[in-house]
Amino acid sequence: MPSSKVFISEPGKQTNTRCLIIIFIIGIIVAFVIGILIGRFATCPEDEPEEVPNGLYLPDVSKLLVQDGDPGIGDEMINNINTENIRQNLRMLTDKPHLAGTEGNHELARKLKEHWENVGLDQTTLTPYNVMLSYPNMSDLNYVEIIDENNDTIYKSNLREPALTPEENKTGIVPPFNAYSAPGDIYGDLVYVNYGRVEDFEYLEKNKSINVTGKIVFARYGKIFRGNKVKEAEKRGAIGVILFSDPDDVTDGDITNVYPHDWWLPESGTQRGVIYFGSGDHLTPGYPATETAYRELPDDMPTIPCHPIGYGIAIHLMRELVGEEVPEDWRGGMNVTYRFGNGFKAPKWRAHIKVTTSNKNVTTYNAIGIIRGSIEPDRYVIIGNHRDAWVFGALDPSSGTAIMMEVSRVMGQLVKSGRWRPRRSIIFCSWGAEEYGLIGSTEWVEHYVKNLGARAIGYINVDVAVWGNHSLTAEGTPPLYSSLIKATKKVQNPNSAEIAAGRTTVYDTWYHVSPSPKFERPRITLPGSGSDYAPFRDRLGLPVVDVRFTHSPKLKVSIYPMYHTAYETFYLVDKIMDRGFKYHTAIGQILSELARDLADSLILPFNLSDYSAVMKDLGSTLVTNYGKQMNDNGLDTSLLNDAIDNFTKAVDEFEDRMKTVNLKDPFVTRRINDQLMQLDRAFLDPAGLPGRQFKRQILFAESSADAYSGSSFPGIVDALSEINLGRDIDKQWKIARQHFSVVLFTIQSASSTLMDVTNFMYSY
Repeated sequence: MPSSKVFISEPGKQTNTRCLIIIFIIGIIVAFVIGILIGRFATCPEDEPEEVPNGLYLPDVSKLLVQDGDPGIGDEMINNINTENIRQNLRMLTDKPHLAGTEGNHELARKLKEHWENVGLDQTTLTPYNVMLSYPNMSDLNYVEIIDENNDTIYKSNLREPALTPEENKTGIVPPFNAYSAPGDIYGDLVYVNYGRVEDFEYLEKNKSINVTGKIVFARYGKIFRGNKVKEAEKRGAIGVILFSDPDDVTDGDITNVYPHDWWLPESGTQRGVIYFGSGDHLTPGYPATETAYRELPDDMPTIPCHPIGYGIAIHLMRELVGEEVPEDWRGGMNVTYRFGNGFKAPKWRAHIKVTTSNKNVTTYNAIGIIRGSIEPDRYVIIGNHRDAWVFGALDPSSGTAIMMEVSRVMGQLVKSGRWRPRRSIIFCSWGAEEYGLIGSTEWVEHYVKNLGARAIGYINVDVAVWGNHSLTAEGTPPLYSSLIKATKKVQNPNSAEIAAGRTTVYDTWYHVSPSPKFERPRITLPGSGSDYAPFRDRLGLPVVDVRFTHSPKLKVSIYPMYHTAYETFYLVDKIMDRGFKYHTAIGQILSELARDLADSLILPFNLSDYSAVMKDLGSTLVTNYGKQMNDNGLDTSLLNDAIDNFTKAVDEFEDRMKTVNLKDPFVTRRINDQLMQLDRAFLDPAGLPGRQFKRQILFAESSADAYSGSSFPGIVDALSEINLGRDIDKQWKIARQHFSVVLFTIQSASSTLMDVTNFMYSY
């Protein structure tokens, strides 16, 4: 048998051969890919970005990653804001009443969505929430009256506001009421309590020995949130509240020179409004009011009836009161002697309040429109305004909505034409049910808290965009001050008299009328919770800002007189308050530039020096007002000063490092922007302020005494205020000490977010 040879290859040689083959194949693939890339970018360097599904774009990353957006686009946006478009938007928005939860408001939500689709936004949606709102019984309307010993009516409030122009002569107008009032049919003596503030009740009790227990409280609107007036009355045992607008606050003293001839409130004008301020939907605090949400009625809702009236009936109530004349600062503008009351001139007369208001679960909608960012689509600049109104809402909120529609049109058209796309995403939001306690915005924040908490840059709010025609006013948190000021310097002054005086930009008049007493800039106040910026600040820790034009400081009004009445019409704006819509146009130009700056800047345009300066001022204010009291009771204010000094040092060091970093490295720019984003979030305390778990911003939230006004270190100030009123002193000192330690820790922790990312821990 012939022999056969078997060849067995050596293991090492076999492996080497296979490796060479694999390397050869990989080399061919790499060369092929490189060739494609070279061909693409060498031969087509100026091509427009390639559009891909869902409106996303593949930009020339090598150019755009490390450069600011084109500032010329900002000028183009400013020039393209169309005044007549805003006017027609407002006409459409105010054509019908659109109270939250009604078909009128749902119809506007659908129109907003359609508008955004038509102007070129990438994505639009309506988000529904099932929430608890409050309405009067339309077949048994609320009223206030004085009755005699035979129960016959002497004076009675109007069930509705009479129409003064054809615009008010429409169906669907809800009559005057205070939302979330308890229902009731009560009788009693009347006690006048001025503005119904804590100090007003204290004055009655301590100086006049007047107790409101078992009485009906008679208070004028103004100074503080109307719900706080009811809350204070309820605490003191009152059985009901009547609220009225005083001519001293809503006229120039001449009650014949009123709407429809001027912007002053007529005697029949009656301010509607909510008297209970929870945390979004009152049945689902902390969580979105979706179909599967657990619902439970809160135990702190008003338990006494409350009803608003105009000064046309209020004067009759005041005229019949007995008692001493009130001090001068308690006197209003009605042509009558103001008295404390606690009874009527006719001994057997009584006041009667009938309220049939009840709560109801309804569906309300937020309308959302999105322009996706080209480089950082996961970073969101949010612009918002609520859509619901008590009646026509020509100023509150539709002045803001009309402007936001035009800003979105200008931006959408630029995107649609392919000429511009922002670096970061811009989200336009139209909120439902703001008037009932910021419900639409709060539910959305709760619904998307994880995404927004990680990705949102800041929130720009526009609500009542024009409540006067003199100068800009603004409230906000420090990171956005710089961008706002830059924007106002680019926008022409709409006030022709100011231009004639040499003040040609919005900024010029703003600084002239309202200079900050402590900083070289116009005054920017800290926001309370009067509009939809509050959940973004308090839940997410975002920088927020709200802008509007206001009246001359020479006028003795805190807000425009027609606020929340049926007379807040298109006629009021078009013929009286902003003829030519110049002020609306200027707000639109400011918003477009502010949003563009936040969305397009390579490095977020946050000036941290503003932050440290404001914090120093807050600390100084706290120590000035309460320092001795704090130090005498174990709260060492030197520790607060040290923490603020450390924060200031961290800001200075961060800004010094910014001068030398390599901004051509996209990873460096992302890291810096992440640090800037985290700063405001670092001032959130997960436990919330004492007694207010959803108010988590420890520096800038409002005081519990007034939902409309911002406060410095509100948790500490609230406790000290209660102590000074003699309420639960031992308990409040415990709260003050505990929260003081939280403030010290939080400031120190916030400082660490600005340190070098590789060395963020303090040495001890």
